[in-house]
Amino acid sequence: MAAYEAILTECFSSIDTEIVDYVNGLLEDGHDDIDTVDDLFEAIGIMLLQTDESKSEDDIKDICGRLFNIMNGSRDSNTPDQSHKRMLTAPVQMSLLGDEEGECMNEANSIWLAKKENASQVDPKKLEKAEAKILKNKDRKGTTLKPKSNGAHEEASASQQFNRKDVKFDASGANRSYDVKIDNFDIAFGEKVLITGASIQLLTGRRYGFVGRNGLGKTTLLRMISKKSLKIPSHISVLHVEQEVHGDDTIALQSVLECDTKREALLQEEKDISNKLSSNNTKSDGDLSSRLTEIYHELEAMDAAKAPSRAGVILAGLGFTPKMQAAPTKEFSGGWRMRLALARALFSKPDLLLLDEPTNMLDMKAIIWLENYLQTWPTTILVVSHDRQFLNAVATDILSLHNQKIDTYRGNYEAFHKTREERLLAQQREYEAQQQYRDHIQVFIDKFRYNAKRASQVQSKLKILEKLPKLVPVEKESKVQFKFPECETLSPPILMLDEVNFYYSKDKVIFKNICLNANMDSRICIVGENGAGKTTLLKILLGNLDPVSGVRHSHRNLSIGYFSQHHVDQLAMNLSSLELMAERFPGMNSEVYRGKLGMYGVSGDLALRPVSSLSGGQKSRVAFALLGMKNPNFFILDEPTNHLDMETIEALGTALGKFQGGVVLVSHDERLIRMLCKELWVVRNGGVETLEGGIDEYKHIVEKELELNC
Repeated sequence: MAAYEAILTECFSSIDTEIVDYVNGLLEDGHDDIDTVDDLFEAIGIMLLQTDESKSEDDIKDICGRLFNIMNGSRDSNTPDQSHKRMLTAPVQMSLLGDEEGECMNEANSIWLAKKENASQVDPKKLEKAEAKILKNKDRKGTTLKPKSNGAHEEASASQQFNRKDVKFDASGANRSYDVKIDNFDIAFGEKVLITGASIQLLTGRRYGFVGRNGLGKTTLLRMISKKSLKIPSHISVLHVEQEVHGDDTIALQSVLECDTKREALLQEEKDISNKLSSNNTKSDGDLSSRLTEIYHELEAMDAAKAPSRAGVILAGLGFTPKMQAAPTKEFSGGWRMRLALARALFSKPDLLLLDEPTNMLDMKAIIWLENYLQTWPTTILVVSHDRQFLNAVATDILSLHNQKIDTYRGNYEAFHKTREERLLAQQREYEAQQQYRDHIQVFIDKFRYNAKRASQVQSKLKILEKLPKLVPVEKESKVQFKFPECETLSPPILMLDEVNFYYSKDKVIFKNICLNANMDSRICIVGENGAGKTTLLKILLGNLDPVSGVRHSHRNLSIGYFSQHHVDQLAMNLSSLELMAERFPGMNSEVYRGKLGMYGVSGDLALRPVSSLSGGQKSRVAFALLGMKNPNFFILDEPTNHLDMETIEALGTALGKFQGGVVLVSHDERLIRMLCKELWVVRNGGVETLEGGIDEYKHIVEKELELNC
């Protein structure tokens, strides 16, 4: 606006301020119909000619040309650059601020968020013309517009409103509080709004569990915090355990120790100085000796000598044997490298620790150890988890994401669940009471609407109705339902292992003389430490591995449905769930596919979205739907609850309980085991032991082992 005014006042010494304001307003807000200099001359030329009759028509056209250049982004040679003084009309998307800032300023998708206008104010014709103009400008620059993405490859973006006082206080360096407060922020993934108008406050020393349905944006929020797309105090260190450790020749223990960069730097400096002193080729032995003494004091102050033992305790708690701790990181699988990443985070003790489903990669023993370890954690934790027992043991507060909003509850998950139910019940009662009151007033109005004697009373009641707040029904989450298809009933024996021995190499026997039996009414959970042989046992039951000796017997009509996390990874990510169904099981009507997907909670637009855009839990539901298309009469499931939210886990447990066939599963989700499993198989020491006491007896055994190790 200042640029337009500068040109007008320069060219017209006695121009009225009303004319300046009019031209500014026209060029700032209403120039959609102005595509050329001639268009601009037609709009304001006559007015400017009347302002200064001494100027010719060509002079006025030159002035219009200068104004037109500024309007289209070209800086006038006689006007100072005002681009750095652009006014914000919305919060800044911090995630888009980066090396390409200059480029973003000139592109249609700049760092400035679009102002949210009322839909009724949009002129469709102007909108269409503006879009055509953008296309024209892009072509003129020699670039092509990318087609609209279907959401599969969009990136998440965040916007946030800042308090100037807080920003200045943080910039001054005087802020020493370790509380994290993020006010009034929005998060979107492509065109889909995940969170809007939310605010969270994380008090130092508290442990926050973050819960909500799959696909609502919990993991995305953690990423936005870790990437500093959402602003938090600059002195607070943040660590997000998301990616596995890179495999190289570094041994596991050293990989954890390297997290303490200050300790590593001091040790390296101490080594360099010691080498210099031993060489006797320097004249500054006194200075080096003095610095060496300072280093020793600093190392002693931070308990550097105890660091290896502390790192070893963390690794041992997460299942690393002494031999594994001395092994290079490149020798570990992805799951173990994720454990290493968790160990590094626990060792480094950041001010804010972000954990995303940390129990997915752990066995029962490691989960119990982690629960105990985090209960004494000194700083702030924000953990996304669908393990109900884990949140009960660890969380001091719960953040609940629902309907694009985040609510905070004090207490662990059980306290949150109870409080939320009570709150929803109270809201429902209030809604019903308001509805009853409205109905009572409406009955009076309808009864006496045409009674002249009661006209004043009717008018009074109408005013009361108008002043009442808007009646909003209580929004409850839709109930998740799983429904496995009916299957053929088989008579026993169904699946048996008789005196089975198995090993990959003779010097390491995995199983020795195991005898197991599963029938149509079996609900069996296999537990044990990672590496004990649980997955190997599943493969023997499936018939994918042949015993070295002994017999595997299965019913001739046995149809096994096998689920593992590899099924999720192997889904065609570029197809929708509906297309995936049609590709795997061709020849059916689309309504049949929709019906099958709907049995596992994949319905509506969700079935049409690319698989790559679905959350981990939604992908698992698609995998279950594909599994159900084969009508199995026996399920073997390997960690089926990974990435599933609590409501879906409950639905899965209920559906498996009603399933007419047999079920054998590997799981460490205590809630699911208690809901479903009547029998527990413990894999350890080359055998498989049946526990009559179930999960409680197994937990008691594990806790005793942890006490002995401590």
